[in-house]
Amino acid sequence: MLLFEPTPTPANVLITGESGAGKELVANSIHAQSDRRAGPFVKVNCSAIPDNLVESELFGHVRGAFTGATSNKRGLFEVAHRGTLFLDEVADLSLAAQAKILRVVQSGEIQKVGSEQTITVDVRVLTGTHRDLKTQVADGGFREDLLYRLNVLSLRVPSLRERGDDIALLARLFARRSCERSAIKDKPIDDEVIHELKRYRWPGNVRELQNVMERAVIMSGDTVSLLDLPEEIIADNDRSDHRSEGSRLREFRDKMEREFILHTLMKNHGNISQSAIDLGIGRTYLHRRLASLGLTKKDWLT
Repeated sequence: MLLFEPTPTPANVLITGESGAGKELVANSIHAQSDRRAGPFVKVNCSAIPDNLVESELFGHVRGAFTGATSNKRGLFEVAHRGTLFLDEVADLSLAAQAKILRVVQSGEIQKVGSEQTITVDVRVLTGTHRDLKTQVADGGFREDLLYRLNVLSLRVPSLRERGDDIALLARLFARRSCERSAIKDKPIDDEVIHELKRYRWPGNVRELQNVMERAVIMSGDTVSLLDLPEEIIADNDRSDHRSEGSRLREFRDKMEREFILHTLMKNHGNISQSAIDLGIGRTYLHRRLASLGLTKKDWLT
């Protein structure tokens, strides 16, 4: 997914979308195509920071500021100086932390915990959330003035199931990255794998696809094949096919398919590999159809 800004801009951007939809990828793309691309891109998941450590993480602290502060620490705003800071799940921040962020966005100044000195920072702030911030404002959980500062530009990231054309591109990207991390040769992906990935509903969005491809690369040989996909993906796709058919049509289809598969297996004396070739399907898929149709060896070796 690529995003192109019409002109380089320091404007803050609010990125919304379901959890795992790829908001971080979008933020990274915005940074990479901005005039700050030579600077740092710093990301933080706000929901993962304990409330008592938010200020220290974002703004830093000086030695002795609190118990355990044995040395000075730079905050993420300072680390992101002349670059971009991505605050993911910003709605999970407390109102007190929101007030501190508002001050930085307005003035460009931070103050470390335990210090009276202010530090000027030049940071573009990108934020992400799966929540409706206007509803959060109405419920008193998010500052309206901060929303106006963060939502100069807004982008909604569609769920993965809404952008099927991206699935093949992202699958190959994640597979390539996984190969690079493991220092192994790129592995091509079989067309039938892409077909099954496009049929799947992806409740976990881009994050789930990334996990699936990393596992597939690890488990595969020279090529990522259908055998390397989690069984639940094929099973869910099969259930979706069944749900989309009327019960009488489904029963008829299963009966005819059962007879055809049995005939082919008996002709090949139970040879699964040759039967899959004759049927024009993958060996792994044939195994799964045998299980779903309730067929066992005794049915074709009688």
